[in-house]
Amino acid sequence: MKPSLFERLTGTISLKRRSNDFEETIPAEEPRGSSFTEWETEESAEGELAVDVYQTNDSIVIQAMVAGVASDELSVSVTREMVTIKGKREAPKGVATENYFYQELYWGAFSRTILLPAEVETEDVEATERHGLLTIKLPKIDKGRVQSIKIKSL
Repeated sequence: MKPSLFERLTGTISLKRRSNDFEETIPAEEPRGSSFTEWETEESAEGELAVDVYQTNDSIVIQAMVAGVASDELSVSVTREMVTIKGKREAPKGVATENYFYQELYWGAFSRTILLPAEVETEDVEATERHGLLTIKLPKIDKGRVQSIKIKSL
């Protein structure tokens, strides 16, 4: 393809011309190990939830943004060593995909498992949600605590 007058004067190359040259010289390859459609399906199956995790003197606190998630679509499960948060954010209905200019928000199922830096008391966990911010407070196990036990006489 012959360069235009503008391209000859400025030394630029049009994107259309450049992309055609590129496609002709380098054949497209699929990613190694799996096809692109398989990779895309795996990635779109479930999203990962972003979290903040910090500690206070007596507890570990996990915070996550869950705005747009109905409380019945959100679950938190706790063991002494880890916390799993699962949920589903329903996409708004009534807007066709072709009408979007930007579509960056994540819609669909998500989950996150967090390994805890210390063991926690699973019976005393508190979870609250306010203005879309989920806060989970997990009391640390007091390993230095000594408990006296009564001995029963038989």
